[in-house]
Amino acid sequence: MKFPEGNEKMISIAMHVRKGAYAYLKQQYKVIGIFIVGAFLVLLFISYGLKLQSTVVPFAFLSSAFLSGFAGFLGMKTATNASARTAEGARKSLNQGLQIAFRSGAVMGLVVVGMGLLDISLWFFVFRKFTNFTLLDMAMMLPCFGIGASSQALFARVGGGIFTKAADVGADLVGKIEAGIPEDDPRNPATIADNVGDNVGDVAGMGADLYESYYNSMLACAALAITAGLGIAGMVVPMILAGVGIILSIIGIYTVKTKEEATQKELLKALGKGVNISSILILITSAIVIKFMLPQNFGVWGSIFTGLIAGIIIGKGTEYYTSSNYSPTKGIAGHAKTGPATVIIDGIATGMKSTIIPVVTISVAILLSFGFAGGFANTSLGLYGIAIAAVSMLSTLA
Repeated sequence: MKFPEGNEKMISIAMHVRKGAYAYLKQQYKVIGIFIVGAFLVLLFISYGLKLQSTVVPFAFLSSAFLSGFAGFLGMKTATNASARTAEGARKSLNQGLQIAFRSGAVMGLVVVGMGLLDISLWFFVFRKFTNFTLLDMAMMLPCFGIGASSQALFARVGGGIFTKAADVGADLVGKIEAGIPEDDPRNPATIADNVGDNVGDVAGMGADLYESYYNSMLACAALAITAGLGIAGMVVPMILAGVGIILSIIGIYTVKTKEEATQKELLKALGKGVNISSILILITSAIVIKFMLPQNFGVWGSIFTGLIAGIIIGKGTEYYTSSNYSPTKGIAGHAKTGPATVIIDGIATGMKSTIIPVVTISVAILLSFGFAGGFANTSLGLYGIAIAAVSMLSTLA
């Protein structure tokens, strides 16, 4: 926020985008609010009336839904404040533009993981200090806590996704086809809606989606620790990994910088450097955590290693199939010379091929993480290994 926002026109455009994003989010949260209240009343009836569920679950549902929505709001607030500042920074130097953009994006990442870990840790603390719940009681309850985060993600991701795609297509048609001006020309008022869509879909919506994945992977891992007989240590390990991941992600964030006149490939390399440094540090610290917390099951570290590597491979695979620096995207662009039919055919074919890397990677990672944790001798330990691999994959989420 200390960086300048640019000239009057830049400030004006940024203000319109900010207003639009807030207007959309206000409407979305109204609808989600009605659903959350209704679901809360149903859960109250199930818990207190029918006594089929713990009396804590309705309130945990509220906390996860609220914090997920709050994380999305804070991330979007930062993004809409950063957009003009990024453009102004890029006028001075490429590195300044990159750092403003990247660090404002890092706010979204850190808020998502921070809120998720805070929520689980506080409930865990309350259970241990103020209730007489057994570990088995907690294992039965914890998976239910994610319903609130999942509900928030469903509305935010689908609603924001529909908005951003509709606005993007509308702006393209009005600008490029009807008016014959560049896609993001400020003379095209639909550009405002397009940018609003990017914020509500790719920031608030994506944030809620990632919050749900991160939150539920930790809950599942903590619950499976009990069935695997790993006790309190097994329950706490995913939370420790998440906490360590947050600290090491911050270190990774500060390593991202670039030189002037860098190509897109060099910029992606700069971003990759941050992720790689965080990942290496997490591998080292997670070995120490497992050595002290689960010394009799050090094979679990192999599951953590597998999850982290799988996440990196999937990221690189996505980059290969979507970046304009590599042959798949260049091939689709080349087909534009022969008409829209060949673009569609090659586009669909490339899209289908792009799923091979994540599908094969996840399949292999499931088998390896299951085996490393001792799953072929004890199925419960193997399932814990798969869950901790998912936590590891998301440990660099920030």
